[in-house]
Amino acid sequence: MVNKTGAAVLYPSGCILGESPMWHNERQSCFWVDIEGCTIYEYSFLDKSCRQYELSKRVSLVVKGSIADELIVGLQGGVARFNLLTETLTMLTTELNADWKSYRCNDGGCDNMGRLWISTTDLKHKKDAGALYCVDKNLQVSEKLGKLSISNGMAWTADNKRLYHTDSVTGAIKSYLYDERTGDLEFECIAVHIPVEKGVPDGIALDAEGKLWIALWGGYGVGRFDVDSGEMLGFIDVPAPNVSSCAFVGDALDQMIITTAKKGMTENDLKGFPESGHIFIVEPGVTGATVFNCVL
Repeated sequence: MVNKTGAAVLYPSGCILGESPMWHNERQSCFWVDIEGCTIYEYSFLDKSCRQYELSKRVSLVVKGSIADELIVGLQGGVARFNLLTETLTMLTTELNADWKSYRCNDGGCDNMGRLWISTTDLKHKKDAGALYCVDKNLQVSEKLGKLSISNGMAWTADNKRLYHTDSVTGAIKSYLYDERTGDLEFECIAVHIPVEKGVPDGIALDAEGKLWIALWGGYGVGRFDVDSGEMLGFIDVPAPNVSSCAFVGDALDQMIITTAKKGMTENDLKGFPESGHIFIVEPGVTGATVFNCVL
């Protein structure tokens, strides 16, 4: 039996393409982005206010960096450092084998060594046109997976021996054996496969019990899956069809925020689902796994 619960609106952001939810413990706030709106959002859990940082480029990823009051961001143009006080960008690398006129960064994450993993995608998501890269503390870039269409979702197990990742168009969450010293990957198996009628797998998050939460684009929610059996154990209903990502937040990582999008929806679609593009929050009943900071 699948346990179901529902999510409530945390903030009515109305994003065209909401993505990259993240908890920032020092600031007691959560972040997310609107890729097509070129905007970073920060919602404070202290005073319930929301701040917007507008950029000149599409921004797809935000992670905590090594410097206070700065984020590491993935852009249409490469990887940069963003200062939250001065609201300025400092480019770190553009060397991701991409023509930035027709490519942008997509999803990513940080491993336990603090290395940044960042993917690229064609703006029209051409088949096999993207790749997944790793950027180390010396800004050395290495390609880890190639011929990806829409690289999404990235989560390492607590023992740092596996990486879960999806190329969304395949419907599969793949498990890779991971060497934490070198960052090398070796395909192990398909951990979860999402039937097309259930949606397309997008962003993912691991909980403290080792279960995988998968945002389902076109699937109206987030599913909780057993990575050994592939079985869905729980489901969070979201009143928006295009659910893009999820992250555990709060001091105890016992809440979850969920990003959504209104990209590609018609006027009639939006009348039926007017909260599309908002960010949602729910108490999932479990706590999240540790998420690491970036050393850049």
